[in-house]
Amino acid sequence: MDSRRLLRTSATALAAAGLILSGCSGGSDAAAPRTAAPAPSAAPAAPKLKKYYEQKLKWRDCGVEGFQCATLRAPLDYAKPDGEEVELAVSRARATGPGKRLGSLLVNPGGPGGSAVGYLQGYAGIGYPAPVRARYDMVAVDPRGVARSEPVECLTGPQMDTYAQVDQTPDDTAEINALGAAFKDFAAGCEKKSGKVLPHVSTVETARDMDVLRAVLGDGKLTYVGASYGTFLGATYAELFPDRVGRLVLDGAMDPSLSALDLNRDQTGGFETAFRAFAADCVRKPDCPLGTGSVTAAGEAMKKFFRDVDAKPVPTGEGRELGESLATTGVIAAMYDEGAWPQLREALTQAMGGEGSELLALADSYYERETDGTYANLMFANAAVNCLDLPPAYRDTAAVEKAVPSFEKASPVFGAGLAWAALNCTYWPTPPTGRPHRITAEGAAPILVVGTTRDPATPYHWARSLADQLSSGTLLTYEGDGHTAYGRGSDCIDTAINTYLLEGTPPADGKRCS
Repeated sequence: MDSRRLLRTSATALAAAGLILSGCSGGSDAAAPRTAAPAPSAAPAAPKLKKYYEQKLKWRDCGVEGFQCATLRAPLDYAKPDGEEVELAVSRARATGPGKRLGSLLVNPGGPGGSAVGYLQGYAGIGYPAPVRARYDMVAVDPRGVARSEPVECLTGPQMDTYAQVDQTPDDTAEINALGAAFKDFAAGCEKKSGKVLPHVSTVETARDMDVLRAVLGDGKLTYVGASYGTFLGATYAELFPDRVGRLVLDGAMDPSLSALDLNRDQTGGFETAFRAFAADCVRKPDCPLGTGSVTAAGEAMKKFFRDVDAKPVPTGEGRELGESLATTGVIAAMYDEGAWPQLREALTQAMGGEGSELLALADSYYERETDGTYANLMFANAAVNCLDLPPAYRDTAAVEKAVPSFEKASPVFGAGLAWAALNCTYWPTPPTGRPHRITAEGAAPILVVGTTRDPATPYHWARSLADQLSSGTLLTYEGDGHTAYGRGSDCIDTAINTYLLEGTPPADGKRCS
């Protein structure tokens, strides 16, 4: 990834962020290890979908060394398979050997809205453990509506700059109306520019696309690693096609049984947990911009800073000022990876001194804003998928005002702003097609669910809940900070996941790593 971004990919960082900001030791040995080997051939398709399941991919050079690209066709509307089509971008890196090839390993970094192809080419296809890349073709498909796959578009770069700066802690009726108007304009822009695809970017439809790709690749069962929102996508696949589940790793899990309001409020609490971990580390250092007292005092200092830049934004040296909304986004961006904490300390020190360029850079990395003022479609796709997958958190602004105290209880630092940010789907032009529900995936092979105890974007209890819901779920816990666990420095986590992917044997349910 480039130097402007925090994590190995910004898509991973954004796992579940659009829910609120677009406006992610030994265990019990009671359960014996279970194995699941890939089936030898692809499952047959429904007759009307046969042309999609039997299509041949035409692989070509991507212009990125070591990778090939192709285009997968899928029906725009699975209820009308003879109607319009969507074209989905696919990429792969062939298994490097040695050892017998195990098939394809599909990866998704989350979002929703993160480019899986970008994640594959920028990290997974070169950075996943060598034994895994030796045995699997590493594969990714940009989900419908995302990046290279019929991308949802909503606002121009300048319009998005304005949208990102709208005050999300309104103090009076005028500011409440301004925030509502911003969300309405965002939704109207999406409908105007992407009205055809907007009703057809649900997680269910993307999961069905994944099954088409599985068959086209010649795999009888799906092997998959999904991070954050990618866990919801993987669980949805298992619900739709339990008999086609091979080895599924769901890292940084979401809980599909929760409503949009509960998801947003829980995630708000997750960011508070992460902030307190950051603050505890910060106050032990003499240069901490939040002081060297208690964690609670650091939180008060953080809130005061947000109030200060709300009242008087600070310059950034590039024509944009740093107000409360962008400052909050920049701080939250650094919560995803404890490796970004030094950068955040420096950015806060600078901003409290009256110059906000470094904190603005963190916010820009979160939004995938380029230096030329253009934006990737991450935030557009993020809202489009989230608003289709679940009924909105609120019916109107009065409902937000009623919910604010519960959000502030979940997070004294971020609560009010994140409560109002969840208003975005209230004005969405396309009615939701999904609903909160438990996913059991009866009959599926063992599925590995991974949770991090101080994960900011996907709180740990979500992983416990998903593992409990899945009839074949196994929970693997990382006791630590940051968003997701695989490939983040824990040999214990990586060994357990690699063993599962290579041998089909999950760790004992409840295994804990640090």
